[in-house]
Amino acid sequence: MEVSWLRVLLDNISSYLTLSSMDDLSSNPALKYYTRGEEISNLLKPVLENLIDSDAAPSELLNNGFEELAQYCDELREQFESWQPLSTRIFYVLRIESLASKLRESSLEVFQLLKHCEQHLPADTISPSFEECIELVKLVARDEISYTIDQALKDQKNGVGPTSEVLVKIAESTGLRSNQEILIEGVVLTNMKEDAELTDNDTEAEYIDGLISLTTRMHEYLSDIKQAQLRCPVRVPSDFRCSLSLELMTDPVIVASGQTYERVFIQKWIDMGLMVCPKTRQSLSHTTLTPNFIVRAFLASWCETNNVYPPDPLELIHSSQPFPLLLESVRASSSENSSPIKNGQADAEELRQVFSRSASAPGIVSEVVCKTKRSTNATAAADRSVSQARSNTPWKFPEERHWRHPGIIPATIRETGSSSSIETEVKKLIEDLKSSSLDTQREATARIRILSRNSTDNRIVIARCGAIPSLVSLLYSTDERIQADAVTCLLNLSINDNNKSLIAESGAIEPLIHVLKTGYLEEAKANSAATLFSLSVIEEYKTEIGEAGAIEPLVDLLGSGSLSGKKDAATALFNLSIHHENKTKVIEAGAVRYLVELMDPAFGMVEKAVVVLANLATVREGKIAIGEEGGIPVLVEVVELGSARGKENATAALLQLCTHSPKFCNSVIREGVIPPLVALTKSGTARGKEKAQNLLKYFKVHRQNNQRRG
Repeated sequence: MEVSWLRVLLDNISSYLTLSSMDDLSSNPALKYYTRGEEISNLLKPVLENLIDSDAAPSELLNNGFEELAQYCDELREQFESWQPLSTRIFYVLRIESLASKLRESSLEVFQLLKHCEQHLPADTISPSFEECIELVKLVARDEISYTIDQALKDQKNGVGPTSEVLVKIAESTGLRSNQEILIEGVVLTNMKEDAELTDNDTEAEYIDGLISLTTRMHEYLSDIKQAQLRCPVRVPSDFRCSLSLELMTDPVIVASGQTYERVFIQKWIDMGLMVCPKTRQSLSHTTLTPNFIVRAFLASWCETNNVYPPDPLELIHSSQPFPLLLESVRASSSENSSPIKNGQADAEELRQVFSRSASAPGIVSEVVCKTKRSTNATAAADRSVSQARSNTPWKFPEERHWRHPGIIPATIRETGSSSSIETEVKKLIEDLKSSSLDTQREATARIRILSRNSTDNRIVIARCGAIPSLVSLLYSTDERIQADAVTCLLNLSINDNNKSLIAESGAIEPLIHVLKTGYLEEAKANSAATLFSLSVIEEYKTEIGEAGAIEPLVDLLGSGSLSGKKDAATALFNLSIHHENKTKVIEAGAVRYLVELMDPAFGMVEKAVVVLANLATVREGKIAIGEEGGIPVLVEVVELGSARGKENATAALLQLCTHSPKFCNSVIREGVIPPLVALTKSGTARGKEKAQNLLKYFKVHRQNNQRRG
């Protein structure tokens, strides 16, 4: 059996996971991206080990996916191992972020491919389910600091910002947590700018100059914070404060550039090998520190006049965190809200727990979605304008350079781009999509489908070249193959989160609904439903898709489509029904009856159906419909015989029904739910136990109320 790339991938994942034992990993500015890669690796590893132990032979597409994923995993490991404290943190984090994003998208692609060939794999290789793995990978945080930086540079160029909040976000995300780190970054960037100017790369030099201005603003922001913290009766003159410590100086000395610093701080700076003035970023011709008696005399007089006592610089420099001002400002701004949503991004573990109990606690899902709505909308807006923003700043990561200043370690930054041959081919294919010949269109859509199916980079290139509008127009094609391939291309492209907005903003929602209603092939309908689900990940599109009329045809597909179509429809309906206004539409379209029917284990959709029912049970109309459509007996059966997740979700739905209606409560008890509920309190998941205990407590209250009335 050919498993070479599978073994390489598994070996690379194992090597990546060993990074956790690195002594300096905790100080790495891209630590959060390591954690995200670790989460994905821990999902992949058991699945890959099961595949190796089985007799299953990976397809060519899977082997290609394994190869791509192995490459990204290995490159990411190399980047973490190559980190040097005196290299540029901003470009290092941008590079890591790019690789982490590719790792995430590539792992999604592999799990999607595994899901599509699930029926050909031994049963013991698909635990946990590939679909569950897909959803868990999607929950891995993917906030992009690259967009925030691009936008900040644009705002800075236009003279409208950036705000202090944006500066803090950039500094925190790139590991610039202290004044010293910010100043070092400015020095490194200045060297990079000089190198770019020597090679007449004006675009690169302009971009770096913008970053230098950002670091200068960060330094000024910290200086203002420290000024406020000094609590002096009068404002401290800037000449009396050290640019490194931001504190009043006690032993001011002059360096070769003519600038004055606190002795112990500038000595530490020089001892680190930084032969550059922190403030002017000029090379220091020598390391002699000359006492500045004039500043010392004026400083002493000022302190005596204003009754101010400077801090001991030795105590400051020996503290474990000398200047954590940015961290303090972040904590201060977040202390008012203890929500798991931090800096516009939900904590990955919290969201994973929420997802795992999604239908057992649909109200919690809705609550978290509401909390993240503004963040999601902001991300959506970022996605929509990211291509435009980056096209206005045609920047590429610089190649490795030799540094002229001693003591500065070069950053390891490499640029990997899409093949120019692929871009040339895609541009030709886009012209073919517009051809009047059906044969030409058919060949072009089939080729783009292949290209978009097999490569994260290809999806980016295809979208960047402008294929999406042409593919959207072909959704109305009268040729069944062209229509099916066009919708599948859009589904493949939507795997990239940036492309989601591009697809929706190209007016794809109504054409997708057209395919959903009138598609010639069941494959086209199912993939249309899957694409709508993919787009609905962005919060604002949940509303737009619901208002555009997608829910009724999705319910029709749920009732009469192929098994694949039913599954895609159920997934899309669950995601859409997270938005409160869509719940009633789903219920009125008759989804509950079909969902109850799909609770039959023969369909293999029990968990998909119960998760949607539990979500719909959070509104009055949903409770009534579940009761009237015979949902109570099948929910009780799931509590008794279902999977751990199914038991959790079914119990949540029953709790909603019982607290709504005494009649429903009596029906649930008559179905014999109490014994399996008692068992669930002992052996279920944490969330399942909680729901079961709450339901049993409610039964007790219900019984007492009946006794009083009796």
